[in-house]
Amino acid sequence: MEIGAKIKRLRLQLNLSQTELADRCELTKGYISQLENDLTSPSISTLIDILAALGTDLAAFFKKEDDARVVFHAEEFIEKQDGGMSLKWIIPNAQKNEMEPVLVELAEGAATADDFPHNGEEFGFVLEGKIIIELGSARYTCKKGEAFYYAADKSHKIVNGGKSTAKFIWVSTPPNF
Repeated sequence: MEIGAKIKRLRLQLNLSQTELADRCELTKGYISQLENDLTSPSISTLIDILAALGTDLAAFFKKEDDARVVFHAEEFIEKQDGGMSLKWIIPNAQKNEMEPVLVELAEGAATADDFPHNGEEFGFVLEGKIIIELGSARYTCKKGEAFYYAADKSHKIVNGGKSTAKFIWVSTPPNF
């Protein structure tokens, strides 16, 4: 693996100059240049500092790119039925990722459990029906083809607001389901 080239790619993705990266890591621009050209190798502690400044860590940096899953098949989904609600985790083991998408179906009159305030944000897209988002003391209606997005810093839940099954994709970051 060419460590220097990969560091340079990460730096350029963040639109950082060598000087800016060096300043963030308390290194010299010359050292960053030598590193990116594979003329020197960093110590583990220096590499950890550089990767932190680039928003990553050792595990992610050395992970083979072909190891990352991109496509997930329906037979891999994990489903849970709870009263009039069906939750389908469409990305298996998503709780280890930064966001967790779930396909939710609510029968007429059904609702998700009350969710207490927590750090993070939630997004959804309604595929069928109509839902009501209860966020603190406010209520918002969201219909088929519409999306919702909110900070999860208030108590919240989603209620089926129609006379048929409501179906929506619900994404939480960080994973919360």
